[in-house]
Amino acid sequence: MKEVEYEILHTRPLTADVFELTLRGDTGEITAPGQFLDLKIPGYYLRRPISVCDWDAGRAALVCRVAGAGTAQLRAMRAGEKLAALSGLGNGYDMAKSGDRPLLIGGGAGVPPLYGLCRRLIEKGRTPRVILGFNTAAERFFEEEFQALGAETAVTTADGSYGIRGFVTDAMKGLDFTSFYACGPAPMFRAILRATDRPGQLSLEARMGCGFGACMGCTIETVNGPKRICKDGPVFDREALTW
Repeated sequence: MKEVEYEILHTRPLTADVFELTLRGDTGEITAPGQFLDLKIPGYYLRRPISVCDWDAGRAALVCRVAGAGTAQLRAMRAGEKLAALSGLGNGYDMAKSGDRPLLIGGGAGVPPLYGLCRRLIEKGRTPRVILGFNTAAERFFEEEFQALGAETAVTTADGSYGIRGFVTDAMKGLDFTSFYACGPAPMFRAILRATDRPGQLSLEARMGCGFGACMGCTIETVNGPKRICKDGPVFDREALTW
């Protein structure tokens, strides 16, 4: 963990309430897809934990959904403004467990960290497939970005307005994969775990007070006892969860 001052390079709207934020600064603490930054938004006491979508040396991309006044202010910030953050928080996805044909499953705001994961799996010679789940076509984002990486990508919408009608588990039917990586809401996780017995890793979401394990506010029960999502996660193997 390291306090870093980032400079905003640019913002890009993806949907009505989702935007991409590209930052310039020290990314040395980011070592695995699935880690997050804890952003200090001017005028707010509590930081906002945002998963890293992708990163290179000196650059990090975040994708954020506007959920309140703080994230709305973050969207309104412009190129050249500075933003402090705790960098390289949490434990990310373990790519050594992927096998040759991993399946990446993202639901809504859980899509972004899978992009950096997908890119690095392909660089390692794996052949990932991607399923993105949304409620409606208007909420869809990043399909083209995954396809540009070379990953076969399916999109589901609950109302059938785009892609496959239904949920991510409907797109999973008949697929052959060695493992799965998932990020999204808890009901989606439970459905995935019922749909497959393949090994998998899930990135959990939680409200966080500190973001680095001191306040214990994001503690959950696992088969190995209480664990903090921010410090011991946010990524957990499916076997560790008590669902």
